[in-house]
Amino acid sequence: MEDSAIVDLYWQRSDRAIAETEQKYGAYCHRIAYNICQCDEDAEECVNDTWLAAWNAMPDERPRVLSAFLACLTRNAAIGRWREQHRQKRGGGERDLVLEELADCLATPRDTEEEAEQRELEALVGSFVNNLNHTEQLVFTARYFYLCPVNQIASKLHFSESKVKSMLFRLRGRLRARLEKEGYC
Repeated sequence: MEDSAIVDLYWQRSDRAIAETEQKYGAYCHRIAYNICQCDEDAEECVNDTWLAAWNAMPDERPRVLSAFLACLTRNAAIGRWREQHRQKRGGGERDLVLEELADCLATPRDTEEEAEQRELEALVGSFVNNLNHTEQLVFTARYFYLCPVNQIASKLHFSESKVKSMLFRLRGRLRARLEKEGYC
């Protein structure tokens, strides 16, 4: 089924939307979640969270690229699950829980200048990635967006692991230089 038809199903609030999404993007989203969580059960939970998040988000927004939209939802769910599990390993998570409880009292709302700087930084990194050649884009996004292990990237692109590591090292250097030039580092 085409992505636009799947999105239409979400907008119609049809239960079939989730089944079609699962059929077309289930393995893709599971792979993203597994790369982060390193556990099949957690990855499955993250994928289920993705379907719920997509269901809740669709009436307000109509994603242009459904796969990218689902990838972002899956990645956020998996990172959240990973953080939660690792927080529990550090003293039962009490320190973080206490700080979270106090956040309402201590936190000041983000000011407009900070939000503008954040958007500017996001645009700068996006521009950096868009100006990379196709292979560099694949390697960079696989590693830093999808959190794929180096050996998996190397296998998929038929490169040696050392070539992928070298590419990532050079790309980080170029990104750092670009950020320094723009005053971010």
